[in-house]
Amino acid sequence: MHVRNTIADWRDRRRAFAGQSIGFVPTMGALHRGHASLVERCRRENQVVVVSIFVNPSQFNDPKDLDRYPRTLDRDLRLLEELGADEVIMPSAAEMYPNGYCYRIEPDSDDAVLEGAFRPGFFQGVLTIVLKLLNLAGADRAYFGEKDYQQLIVVTKMVREFFVPTQIVACPTMREESGLAMSSRNLLLSTEARQKAAGLFQALTTAASPAEARAFLEAQGFTVEYVEERWGRRLAAGFLDGIRLIDNVPLAETGAR
Repeated sequence: MHVRNTIADWRDRRRAFAGQSIGFVPTMGALHRGHASLVERCRRENQVVVVSIFVNPSQFNDPKDLDRYPRTLDRDLRLLEELGADEVIMPSAAEMYPNGYCYRIEPDSDDAVLEGAFRPGFFQGVLTIVLKLLNLAGADRAYFGEKDYQQLIVVTKMVREFFVPTQIVACPTMREESGLAMSSRNLLLSTEARQKAAGLFQALTTAASPAEARAFLEAQGFTVEYVEERWGRRLAAGFLDGIRLIDNVPLAETGAR
């Protein structure tokens, strides 16, 4: 496995893969079993596996949230090597934004719901960095988890709109035994909060309606931002002990009648 810290180094290496199928897994590090499942699928479906680790500052509307985002680089690299990744791109913010955040992708007005409503500038930051990374990777396929379902939708739309020749592959959410969706932010939860956090999945799957799910979550101590049904899914976001958690499930797997 090779680690590339500069764009110039990666571009030189990228030329060696001409004629080979390339799969790409973009991450912000703090890797867990969910990320591992993306890399494993990428390994099965491509000749070359490329993973990026970049904590993207432009998608954080709260500087404190950026500062406390978990970083476990040594562990991440060991895991990626075990999983058979070939290349890891780890550029600095100065490399990815050499002129600052002066050009950005503006999401469609239809995306200003759920995450787009509660996280101002989030999708601008996500779409801008994903487009940059896809251009650098030049991959045949890029793998995204369904946990961030709205993000998956807007990235897919952006790729189509800009004729990016990379297939976006959606991968199922990986869960802990409790049902809690695996997330890097789970590392920030206390043991007690982690047990309560499983209530998010419980509310999504058992409640008869979004209103019932919200009431259940609030009774469990969540500060709920939204519980809504869109795109054939029931989606929710809220804070538990100051940590923001999101999740979603297909409507067919809910208690809706």
